[in-house]
Amino acid sequence: LISMNLNTLININKKKFDIKFKKLLKNKLDRSSLSNAMFYGSINGGKRIRPFLLMEAAKIAKISANDAFIISACIECIHSYSLIHDDLPSMDDDDFRRGKLSTHKKFNEATAILAGDALHDLAFELISGNLKNKNGISKLKLINYLSLCIGHKGLALGQALDLEYENEELSKNKILDMYSRKTGKLFEFSFSAPFILKDNSKKDIEFAKDYGMLFGLIFQVIDDLIDEIGTFKKIGKTPGKDVKQGKSTLLELIGGKQVTDLCKNKIDAFVKKYKKRLIKNPILIDMLNFGMNRIN
Repeated sequence: LISMNLNTLININKKKFDIKFKKLLKNKLDRSSLSNAMFYGSINGGKRIRPFLLMEAAKIAKISANDAFIISACIECIHSYSLIHDDLPSMDDDDFRRGKLSTHKKFNEATAILAGDALHDLAFELISGNLKNKNGISKLKLINYLSLCIGHKGLALGQALDLEYENEELSKNKILDMYSRKTGKLFEFSFSAPFILKDNSKKDIEFAKDYGMLFGLIFQVIDDLIDEIGTFKKIGKTPGKDVKQGKSTLLELIGGKQVTDLCKNKIDAFVKKYKKRLIKNPILIDMLNFGMNRIN
């Protein structure tokens, strides 16, 4: 039942976010083919889970609705850029994304690469120029932290390792480390950004980072399961590609039951560690369980 209610909340948030995001993109972009590709790659039918996570964090940290939306838009620009690049022939080589042609298939490879680059830059334009928060230092901290989450120690490294590790025999810890960068870091940013912007205590920020990272880890593990057992209709892209490409996944290493047990154990340990905080915000536990239940 909880997942049903959360599903509804996520869908409502997605609809609201998409309306505002489309408007924002139309205001910022022009009629060039580059802008068209940026728009196409951003309005991609995603569930907007990261903006949902950020909205929940924004309620707890009490940042303004405008600032919460701008950071959400920034995150989706980064997320969309990473997907556009991820689908390229030199990377994961997928012709489809969420049931429609990948950006490089709809336009061409060069335009897709540049659209990804430009979305990356648009994210920084938004977060540096459109926040209403008056505290310049906390804004700067937020921008710096975003750079760390998506750069050579975060998302970009995660993508590089994902490619490098194909057809390799890896330890569980190496795969988890790759997941934490490839997927975890942007979720970590999504949930902790409001606390950083609000200049909250170190403990608040540490809790938020831990929560975002755990959510991201579960998200990636379940994604692997969905890739293996999902259909094109359900997942909107070529199913079973991880196995064909020799991807190093936790699922392949330890099997379906073990990966779900691992996630459950991590949730239990987190709930134990942050019990007091979670009692005040029970939806956060529901959200972790929702992440687990996406397979159904």
